[in-house]
Order: sequence, then structure tokens, then C-alpha cells
Amino acid sequence: MSLVQPITPHLWYDKEAREAADFYCSLFPNSGVTSVTTLSGTPSGDCDVVSFVLAGHPFMAISAGPHFKFNPSISFMLHFDPRVDAHARENLDAAWGKLVEGGKALMDIGEYPFSQRYGWVQDRYGLSWQLILAKPEGEPRPFIMPSLLFTGEAAGKAEQAAEYWRSVFDGSQAGALARYPEGSSPDKPGTVMYSDFALDDDWFVAMDSAHAHGFAFNEAISFLITCRDQAEIDRYWQALSHVPQAEQCGWCKDKFGVAWQITSSLVEEVMQSGDRARIDRLTAAFLKMKKIDVAALEQAVRAD
Repeated sequence: MSLVQPITPHLWYDKEAREAADFYCSLFPNSGVTSVTTLSGTPSGDCDVVSFVLAGHPFMAISAGPHFKFNPSISFMLHFDPRVDAHARENLDAAWGKLVEGGKALMDIGEYPFSQRYGWVQDRYGLSWQLILAKPEGEPRPFIMPSLLFTGEAAGKAEQAAEYWRSVFDGSQAGALARYPEGSSPDKPGTVMYSDFALDDDWFVAMDSAHAHGFAFNEAISFLITCRDQAEIDRYWQALSHVPQAEQCGWCKDKFGVAWQITSSLVEEVMQSGDRARIDRLTAAFLKMKKIDVAALEQAVRAD
């Protein structure tokens, strides 16, 4: 059974969620902000929640205070494929120019052994992107793919994580896999130099790096799973929540350190309704929860 909607990347900002969403939507066709909802009475005060679409892929962002900072452990890989875009290289360079303005290059744009055109950039808001010109002989991939870099304590666990997540999500499949060869120190031979895989038809990238990067997965980027009912919530929660102190408002953290949000389709329905009273009652209810309780949310929404 497929999820209600694709696994949705969720971005945490201090105050810039709407501004950042507008900027990202200006970069790509088939993009736009779909809704802005303000949550009141949260520990961070009033928080804007922004839903938007980038090149047809759903995203969410929240302005909720300076609690988490982006780092390159999770980035977004952009595939510019000449097979579907005759101006792929030119569009890659144009996107790079806009993303690097006010930001910084992590790997300079140029030719690499794995691609004729590639660059890794951290934009003006701290979010990281990898832009790559797809090889004509490679298997097609979606334009946007979240990319997870397993480093620090998580180094060497990319393959294990991908296998585990594929066991959790229906409709999953393995994709490409390239391992580090001998002589790749500090990376151990056999660990993952590059891999990709689909979770419920949503494609992800995973790589290991044993270099001393000094960053790790955190809640600045999480992945939102929207469930039909309590049974689905319970199933994903049991599989993905492994850090009790991280459990709050449907948020959890798995055994690899990646943050997830496991929520109900009712939340999205109410948030999109524009009904201020219902939104406030829903917010007050889920702020008290760890795992989402659908029946309690329904009762809160129905209250007079």
C-alpha cells in the first residue's frame, strides 16, 4: 500500500521558512507555495508552516526558532538529465549560480570522474544541494533526491540503513551501489561510496564518509510520513522511533540518527482548512503528544 502522499522533506528555519520557500520555488519550473499556516501557542511562539512544491516534489518548512541548523549530512541531489531536458547543462549552471549567491561551494562546480558536470553548494540559508549532470547511459532518476551522508558515529552504516528502511516501507527497491575500493582511507573498503534506493517509490541517496566532517544528522531536516489511520502510525512509530528523548508531537529519531515525523492525514486536512479555531485546538492537542493519537485529535477537532 502506498503512502497517502510522498515522503515529504521537512525543513526547520529560525524565521526564514516563507522567504526560503519563495526563493527555492523561483529556481525550478513546476514549483510554488501551496499554503502557509500559522501555529499558535507552541514552545517557539507563533510558527509559520509552509507547504510548497519544488519541481513537482512536496516539501514543508517551519519557522520555529534557532534550535536546529542545517548541515551537509542531508542535502538534496538535483539530476539534470539531457534525455529529458535539452538544456540540462545550461539549467544546471543557472541553478548553481543562484544557489551559490550568498552561500558557499562545498565542492566546486566542474568535471569529476563520476560526472561531466557536478557541484555541491550550501545556499544562503545553510541548506545543501548537489547538482549533477546525469549520464545518458545511466538509469533515469527523479529530479530531486534527498541525499544522506553517513559520517561520524554513523560512518559505515549507509548500506545497513538503506536495507532497514526498505524493510519498513512498502514498494521499496534497491538501486545503484558503488563501494569504496582498497586504498580509500580513511573510508573502509566495501563501505558505500554511492548508493540510491526507493522507499515507497520515493528515491533517496546514501553515502558513507569516514572523514572528520564534524556534523551529523539532526532535526533541521526530517522526513514526514502521512498515515491513513492509527494502525499505520503505530507500525511506522515502532519501526522508526529508537530515541525516547526525541519523541515529541509525532517526531522521532531512528537508530541511525535520522529524524522522522509520523503524522495523520487529519493534521494536513485541518491545517489546510483555514479554520483558525480547529487549527488551534488541533495544535494544542498534538503538542501534548509523543506518538500521534488519532482519536484524541479527532475529539479535539470536533470540540465546540
